[in-house]
Amino acid sequence: MGTSAHSAQLPAPPPAALASSEKLSRLIAEEIGRGGGWVSFARYMELALYAPGLGYYMAGARKLGRDGDFVTAPEISRLFGRTLARQVKQLAGLGLREILEIGAGSGALAADLLLELERQGCAPERYLILELSPDLRDRSRDTLAERAPHLIERVVWLNRLPPSFTGTVIGNEVLDAMPVHVFLREDTEIAELGVTLKDGKFEWAGRPPAPGSGPMDPSCFPGSDYRTEIQFVARAFIRSLGGVLARGAALFFDYGFPRHEYYHPQRARGTLMCHYRHRAHDDPFFLPGLQDITSHIDFSAIAQAGQDAGLELLGYTNQAQFLVNCGITDILAGTPADDVTAYAPLASQAQRLLSPAEMGELFKVIALGKGVKQPLLGFAQGDRGHTL
Repeated sequence: MGTSAHSAQLPAPPPAALASSEKLSRLIAEEIGRGGGWVSFARYMELALYAPGLGYYMAGARKLGRDGDFVTAPEISRLFGRTLARQVKQLAGLGLREILEIGAGSGALAADLLLELERQGCAPERYLILELSPDLRDRSRDTLAERAPHLIERVVWLNRLPPSFTGTVIGNEVLDAMPVHVFLREDTEIAELGVTLKDGKFEWAGRPPAPGSGPMDPSCFPGSDYRTEIQFVARAFIRSLGGVLARGAALFFDYGFPRHEYYHPQRARGTLMCHYRHRAHDDPFFLPGLQDITSHIDFSAIAQAGQDAGLELLGYTNQAQFLVNCGITDILAGTPADDVTAYAPLASQAQRLLSPAEMGELFKVIALGKGVKQPLLGFAQGDRGHTL
């Protein structure tokens, strides 16, 4: 399938990867044919990321870390997991002794949390990992076997939410990878943008939205020629989680905004972003299956979905404030500053996690819960829940 001029400047994949992408492209093209020449972008994104054996998260190419396409906070520094452990420890003190991690990626966060909680005398009785990707499931198992072999017997891998769960739920950069629907307003008309095939290339194509499928009121869009993404799948996941969580707290880390910032005139082209070999671009049709496709999160909608499912909003702030509240500076201070070899890399990593120019401001943390009455440590100062 063809690509845009911009994405054509990205590095070419090896022949085997290209063949896999072409096979996935044919599968998507067949889906478009069965759909009468059009599929929703959410369906395209679902296939590009999760088609069995071919989608980005379901095939074997390395995704995370220096040799992959992007890095997440746990890969940047163990400070992230060690600091988050302080919040988890507080919840463990409330009787929430189990952890459910949604999308554990490389397993780095699971290893850091297990080891730090063990040091603090409150290792979880069970650490559940919901991971759909066979590749990442294997990689997380390898990471835990290498870094925390004596704790791996506590880890259980799942392929769906448990019927009921009491404990702490953690999701780091999970919601942004869930398929999104895309809408475009032109003048007073709103169309849903999907994917069609023209001259062997995937292209955007609009059609009238299905009844009840999106924000039909033009006032939801700041102006004409305004495109945006709606996270129906992520909202449905949060509602499902609300039905599963008997008692506990769910913390999600991701990039995004409250609604009044999400639907901002500056975001007239939406927030879709693709990651390929540590290069970010905006062409979701480039090499399907070989790149990540993400969308920023409307945290107001996530909060509302949680409340619709009986969850309470326990806190919302940026990543920097959350980590500072949980004591990241104290953990950093545990390494003597005059030990330059040890301290300098940690200080640099902390800068990436905390700086507004890096992850500190764009990344947010939202906590939703049930039966948790004590204020959470991570939101002790700078809680922005009132902005949602």
